[in-house]
Amino acid sequence: MSEKTIFQKIIDREIPAPLVYEDDLVAAFNDISPQAPIHVLIVPKKLIPRVGEAVAEDRATLGALLLAAGKIAEKLGISDRSKGFRLVINHGKDAGESVPHMHVHLLAGRSLDWPPG
Repeated sequence: MSEKTIFQKIIDREIPAPLVYEDDLVAAFNDISPQAPIHVLIVPKKLIPRVGEAVAEDRATLGALLLAAGKIAEKLGISDRSKGFRLVINHGKDAGESVPHMHVHLLAGRSLDWPPG
């Protein structure tokens, strides 16, 4: 992929976005079109186009995404069972993927129905 994704531009600070969380492997920021009162995108700094294209060498990055979700949930006060949160990873157009840079949606702040849309 020759052109940077919007997420790469945010990670590289070419597009300003306040970060909710950052470490060596991931960055997290609020979704510009939130689907819940809390809607954070957790993005690997390494470009992995979608989860189905991850390889064994991405194991640490994939784990870092989930660990970051837990840290962010705790920071936002939604990690206890009485509140809760949902993590979503989309793969492909039919799943709602709009940016070809794998990311985790952390959703919370309202009751989230099952099954989802």
